[in-house]
Amino acid sequence: MTNDTGTYAAYRCERNHSPYNSVSERRIRNNRRMRNLQLQRHMRISLLTIFLVLSCSGLFFGFKSRAQSGDEPVRCKYYKSVMVHSGDTIWEYAELYADSEFYDSHQSYIHEVMNMNGLSNDRLTAGQYILIPYYGDAGL
Repeated sequence: MTNDTGTYAAYRCERNHSPYNSVSERRIRNNRRMRNLQLQRHMRISLLTIFLVLSCSGLFFGFKSRAQSGDEPVRCKYYKSVMVHSGDTIWEYAELYADSEFYDSHQSYIHEVMNMNGLSNDRLTAGQYILIPYYGDAGL
């Protein structure tokens, strides 16, 4: 039996050094290495994703809307109907209601009034009603 055990032991040693065993060991090592590389890649992708999400949210929430301070009144556009009196002109209404903050010139205001009221020229008739835009403080 000693002989069998010795032969078995010798056979076992030979088997450990067989080319099949070294191939499977290489395959196991390669699989471990590939798994480690995959884990590293997944970790990098996860960290990059977290970084991008945080960066995008920082940019998104970093650009705050310009809030009105308590000192600055909120200006809104209003409209009113005006009855034209004898001698009234659109230029007079432009001088009264055209705000330089919102209109480049009186001419641009007059053009808006003419478009709103369907006027083909700037002549007004006494008794006629026209719609006039103006800007005022909001009653919030």
